[in-house]
Amino acid sequence: MQNKARIIGHNGFKYRIRPNWGIPKTGMYPVNDCHEMVMNKSGLLYLLTNETKNNVLVYSKDGRVIDSWGTTYPGAHGLTLNNEGGEEFLYITDTVRHQVIKTTLAGKELMILDHPKEIALYTSANEYKPTETAIAPNGDIYVTDGYGHQFVIQYDSKGNYLSHWGGRGDGLEQFDCVHGIAIDYRKAEPSLLVTSRNHNALKKFSMTGEYLGAIHLPGSFICRPVISGKNVYGAVFRSENNQNFGSGYVTVIDESDKVVSTPGGTEPCYINGTLQPQKKADNTFIHPHDVCIDADENLYIPQWNSEKTYPIMLERI
Repeated sequence: MQNKARIIGHNGFKYRIRPNWGIPKTGMYPVNDCHEMVMNKSGLLYLLTNETKNNVLVYSKDGRVIDSWGTTYPGAHGLTLNNEGGEEFLYITDTVRHQVIKTTLAGKELMILDHPKEIALYTSANEYKPTETAIAPNGDIYVTDGYGHQFVIQYDSKGNYLSHWGGRGDGLEQFDCVHGIAIDYRKAEPSLLVTSRNHNALKKFSMTGEYLGAIHLPGSFICRPVISGKNVYGAVFRSENNQNFGSGYVTVIDESDKVVSTPGGTEPCYINGTLQPQKKADNTFIHPHDVCIDADENLYIPQWNSEKTYPIMLERI
């Protein structure tokens, strides 16, 4: 059942659902889990799914699939787009292949990062299940091992190991499901914004791994931070607890790190400066997994484990 054209969200961040956006003809371009989505400089949207008949679907903004590629990414999970000297590239994390793969926009593989043998804790590739990447201006590659040993691992642009930090635990600098990562340019000094999903938090680090603080999101099991302008967007795949099936929503965080809107969830409420626990408020989403934002601040939401549904498009109003 497709969503109706209704309005969701709060405060100055409200959105109209566009019914049936992005749904191809029956039997065309199947999907399994729709994990992540990015937009290139020409306005094309790249959707990553772990359906190996077509791992990447290329959409126009009006929801037409205009290209597809990829049959060798059974664990396709994370998708990052990076502009390198005017040319754009994709970085795919595959939890089944235990690899990070750099490709052209047409799918040609250029570089593969295997499991980090330099870290003694990894005794086999099976212990490494990377979920996301972020690329620094100097080309350094940051990888989150979200389903493995919970490290952030830093490589140079050629794929040479540089350092790692974090690991599983409840310390300030540690993670419980280090699911996503982004470089935060909202202040003069760039920093890293890293998901600790089961801690209901986005943790802040310097570019060399020093802990700087956290954005606490009680009730929200957030996937990855996506930064656009002065705001941070995130898909919350579940709320209240990690086993609450179908309880997801989207969250919008402003430049002061306060939640200002929760499309599909309860309205954010602060008491004495502390965000109160949030939860699902309607049936817009099942398990949203990512947020892609276009130049008009419209949102595109791919979903995991959601009956093989295509992304939901939210038009900013």
